Amino acid sequence: MNTKPTEASRTTLSHIMTGNDTNLLGTVHGGVVMKLVDDTAGAVAGRHSEGPAVTVSMDEMVFLEPVRVGDLLHVKAQVNWTGSSSMEIGVRVLAERWNESTPAKHVASAYLVFVAVDEEGKPRPVPQAEPQTGEDRRRRQEAQIRRTHRLARRRAIQELRAKRTAEGMD
Repeated sequence: MNTKPTEASRTTLSHIMTGNDTNLLGTVHGGVVMKLVDDTAGAVAGRHSEGPAVTVSMDEMVFLEPVRVGDLLHVKAQVNWTGSSSMEIGVRVLAERWNESTPAKHVASAYLVFVAVDEEGKPRPVPQAEPQTGEDRRRRQEAQIRRTHRLARRRAIQELRAKRTAEGMD
């Protein structure tokens, strides 16, 4: 089976936040951060799969601290887990003031699932992610837990809907 080290597709995207990125509270809009997260995760998924990949879910997006105008955002992403055509990409967002030499703060984290697609938009195989470090192995194990929960949640919802339909409730 084709494998690729997790470090081979790690990517960081950096962007300075401006007034155009703000919400009504004067901080950076969460949607702006989410787009940067998706862009970075998409680059990782494309690099790992060596071709097009599409976002199929954002499993979790946690905002820990507000992002302000003038913050230099660093969005770091890597493949945590691979299936036959899908990949979980973990993303960590750090912010530092553009004009200060203080350490960057962890402001958000996210986990996204991508599927590699061919020219017709059909799923295609991806190389298996090969963890290189203990942290990479931990990330893969946690990703497998998230996948198990995603699939269980999907099954439970489908079963509930089927039951409601059979009982004539929908």
